[in-house]
Amino acid sequence: MSLKIIGSGFGRTGTMSTKMALEALGFGPCHHMVEVMGNPEQPAHWQAHATGAEVDWAEVFVGYQAQVDFPGAAVWHELSIAFPDAKVIHNERPEEDWWASYSVTINKFWQHRKSLDLPPHIAAIFETMDEILVQGIFGGTDRKSAVGAYRRNNERVRDTIPADRLLVFTPSEGWEPLCRFLGARAPETPFPRSHARDEFWAHFGGEPAAV
Repeated sequence: MSLKIIGSGFGRTGTMSTKMALEALGFGPCHHMVEVMGNPEQPAHWQAHATGAEVDWAEVFVGYQAQVDFPGAAVWHELSIAFPDAKVIHNERPEEDWWASYSVTINKFWQHRKSLDLPPHIAAIFETMDEILVQGIFGGTDRKSAVGAYRRNNERVRDTIPADRLLVFTPSEGWEPLCRFLGARAPETPFPRSHARDEFWAHFGGEPAAV
């Protein structure tokens, strides 16, 4: 099995809903951060990447047909080369909407993760993700750094991926653009909606009270 779909959009752009939609369309399993947390074979691959070691992306994504969200979205360009036949879905939302969601979920997690009571293996995963994402992609946890990284990524995807290989997508658009892009028939069920703020924090035992 090889990746058929590469997700290049940052977390908090509807990636969990997109994962669920892709799996409903038969493009599963779909890789997402929750897979890194739940699949014991995943963390070592990302630790190797964080240290600068060369990784075999086919091995990293063995068993997956699709990928969305971090950490895969941090290496979408590498994946687009490793899987030249894969289509690219770029989840995107307006900057202010994205920051409003990101600031109270992922960014807040980075700011408070050392005070959270995380299982040791989960804490270790996010030490690695801090290197890849906070230090490597965002360059910090302040608004200017985060929004700047988000903007640069959106622009780079559009500048790099040919238009016939790329779908810029917002889950609120529903099944139609996604199914047209993938040549799939839309299900009769509503487009999935998931991973609201409380669902995000449920992965980590609840949201910390500190701002």
